[in-house]
Amino acid sequence: MQFKITLAVLLIGLSSSAIAEADWDTYIERTGDVLAVALPLTALTATYTLQDSDGRKQLLTSYAATLSLTYAGKFAIGKERPDGSNNLGFPSAHTSSAFSGASFLAKRYGWDIGVPAYLAASFVGFSRVHANKHDWWDVTAGAALAMGINEWLVRDQSDLNVALLPVAGGAQLAFSIRY
Repeated sequence: MQFKITLAVLLIGLSSSAIAEADWDTYIERTGDVLAVALPLTALTATYTLQDSDGRKQLLTSYAATLSLTYAGKFAIGKERPDGSNNLGFPSAHTSSAFSGASFLAKRYGWDIGVPAYLAASFVGFSRVHANKHDWWDVTAGAALAMGINEWLVRDQSDLNVALLPVAGGAQLAFSIRY
């Protein structure tokens, strides 16, 4: 059985407001904001599309654990952001969120989707540093936290193959399930 989902948001990571912006700094920051939400939502959508209720439970558990520990760290550590706006700089929640979705996709469904998801998540980390909201330690900690939790809580699904297929105007995500 073959499933195809067009995921322009995952690959492009652009909102219509970000596309209209002439200011590249704002464009980069907004794209990172979109991807920080799009990656975990893509993972959640995949669990429904593939009727993977076990995967959905694992995703929700790993995502909740990642964000809980991220915010616990923010309040416990109290590191000032590079822009001086507050003391919630460590670790980066945007990066934790993005890497939680990417790590789930890579661990559960394989590297065909994991590699582009990790590239998109890495862009989120870059966008946070570029926007002067975090330094590289903050985004590295957010990524490592999400990846570690997903490694611990998510099992792979060996009877599922996922492929990213380039098509005119974007890409499609193809799922193949053996049963």
